[in-house]
Amino acid sequence: MANPHELIDDRPDEGVFRINRAMFDDPAIFELEMRHIFEGGWVFLGLESQVTNPHDYFTINIGRVPALIQRGGDGVLRGFVNSCPHKGARIAHAACGQARQFVCPYHSWTFDSAGRNKGIKWKQGGCYTPGFDNDSHDLAPLPAFGSYKGFVFGSVTADVPPLLDWLGETAKLLDLVANQSEEGVESVPGSVTFTYEGNWKLQLENCSDNYHFTSAHPSYIRLLERRKAAEDAASNSFTSAMQSQRHWSGEDDEIVGGTFSFPYGHVLNFGVGTPTPVSPLFERFDWLTETVGEAQRDWMFNMRNLTIFPNLQVAENAASQLRVIEPISTNRTRMRTWCIGPKGESPAARKQRIRQYEDFYNPSGMATPDDTVAYEDCQRGFAGKVEPWLQGYQRGMATRKQGSSPLADRIALKPAWSIEGNSRLCDETVYQSYYREWARRMAGALA
Repeated sequence: MANPHELIDDRPDEGVFRINRAMFDDPAIFELEMRHIFEGGWVFLGLESQVTNPHDYFTINIGRVPALIQRGGDGVLRGFVNSCPHKGARIAHAACGQARQFVCPYHSWTFDSAGRNKGIKWKQGGCYTPGFDNDSHDLAPLPAFGSYKGFVFGSVTADVPPLLDWLGETAKLLDLVANQSEEGVESVPGSVTFTYEGNWKLQLENCSDNYHFTSAHPSYIRLLERRKAAEDAASNSFTSAMQSQRHWSGEDDEIVGGTFSFPYGHVLNFGVGTPTPVSPLFERFDWLTETVGEAQRDWMFNMRNLTIFPNLQVAENAASQLRVIEPISTNRTRMRTWCIGPKGESPAARKQRIRQYEDFYNPSGMATPDDTVAYEDCQRGFAGKVEPWLQGYQRGMATRKQGSSPLADRIALKPAWSIEGNSRLCDETVYQSYYREWARRMAGALA
């Protein structure tokens, strides 16, 4: 096994930051990641809008641990380990649904929607000792569980900071999503699950990678250009996406963008946009101005890709997408994705949102297939360890500065590190935040 402490070459005083290829293809490293990262701290679980009614539930994995998130009959949202205390069998098998009770398919122990054991088959005839009743027979609650503005998080270890401390300044970036409606954010009905043959950290990086866009997605750019030429801009539902991507293609160096890095490995990359009628959110322009103010309103119309380490990504460009990263093995990753939007938007805006979402995202869209092929190409290339160190983590180091920036100051955002620049900068230092947090979590791996 590669030594986790020798996989990152981090020498900021010398302007060096490199990652060893073994970070992505060593099965022993993957096992340590599951234990110390996905099972060793907060992870994103889902949205409260997925479980709005009593007895609604969904299931998800926290690393290798199956979890059940359910709203009880009392209206309280709870998180449990999806495992019967009797012999360990999963009790919930569907991805989502509604159930007043679960009956374990192995021995018929029964649990209500609040996780309480309501029945043990043939208990009276089971000749149990009095000590049996000293143990709880309820579902095991997640040791840490909470939500912020409809975003639900949990941990299978109790040794984590309070949720708001862990989110820190990125809570203000989640506000930019949740505050688009007085009712909060919701997932549009329907979801997509797909896998790619590559390491989970490839997706983690790609959401923050502006450098690849014109290289990996030329067909999408050409398509947008043809649409823009053929249709009147006022009726072209893809104009805003085109404008956003032009900013990163180098066609307009006056448009600035940048990145912010935060404690615990959270990052944001962004491009400054302009509110236009082609955005589904534009119908709320006046309401947003009155409710959240001009600064936060303008930030809502910026292109933003937010990553909450290690598994949540909220991408807002062509449309709004929520992504959940689920590692399966060192070279296989499952992605769960949803279109999200403000509750209460008009049917016309929701239709426009969905059309733009379908155009860009998911395996049927114009971008995701390009990205997943690139991940798989990288995964194969990681075997080439003649030169083990990757060089894709230093772009932007010469201009990165500690602390805030004028654009962050507009919404009282206080990043630990910030970069603002022209469209060709395409900062890579945000990845350093990922891997410094990775190293912090993995510090006990060899203890």
